[in-house]
Amino acid sequence: MEKTIQKLFSDQSTFLSKDLTLLLFRVLVSLSMINTHGMKKLLDFEGTVAHIPDPIGVGGEVSAIIAIIANIVAPIFVILGLGTRLAILPIISVTLMGFFIVHGNDPWSVKDVPLMYSLAYLALFFLGAGKYSLDYKLFSSKK
Repeated sequence: MEKTIQKLFSDQSTFLSKDLTLLLFRVLVSLSMINTHGMKKLLDFEGTVAHIPDPIGVGGEVSAIIAIIANIVAPIFVILGLGTRLAILPIISVTLMGFFIVHGNDPWSVKDVPLMYSLAYLALFFLGAGKYSLDYKLFSSKK
């Protein structure tokens, strides 16, 4: 029991390695993005085009395609850990646009979803994909 308490309060030991934590975090956040936001846009593309916001003025169809790339394609790359930081850029662009522009005047109960996704992907952007990623396998000199 004492060892468990020491682990909970110690900054020196962790329950999981940093790299395993990054793997779980990027997979779970990205699966949530795909499942909650991406699949409904893809499966009802016509409906998405009809009422997706167009904050940058490129048209509903282009906005829908951008949203699908940011909500499905890019998270798949993040899950694989392939071009992770590059793949995060469209995700963050869409989530921050949702936070500041699309939901800018909405209550916090609406704005918190794009904010939380933005923060999660920003953390991954700065921390990187970790050792359990294709980025590490393909591009790391520490193999």
